[in-house]
Amino acid sequence: MPQFTHHIFICTNRREPSSGRGCCNPDGSEALRTAFKKEVERRGLKPLVRANASGCLDQCELGPTVVIYPQAIWYGGVKLSDVPRIVEETIVNGRVLADLQIPDEKLNCKAATGGRGT
Repeated sequence: MPQFTHHIFICTNRREPSSGRGCCNPDGSEALRTAFKKEVERRGLKPLVRANASGCLDQCELGPTVVIYPQAIWYGGVKLSDVPRIVEETIVNGRVLADLQIPDEKLNCKAATGGRGT
């Protein structure tokens, strides 16, 4: 079986409203992850594209957060309505969506570790 062409990680971490950092999955429904899974399946992209729930991606202030590997494309503020566009433009057509992309200088993991992640 060939390797994945894209692995989509969707943050499903929950934080208390009092945390002040924000939360990628405030109602605990994992609706964003479910939407990605359905869109990948609807377009017949399985088994080369996989959408997975992720624990905290440490971008809480910029969430809901999605990261696509191996391309290392980070998207923040993702809404359910963005899912079809992300799959069409980024997964199918290889285009990065500038309006959703988290700039490198804002990635918490890059600032904390010089670009190596946590």
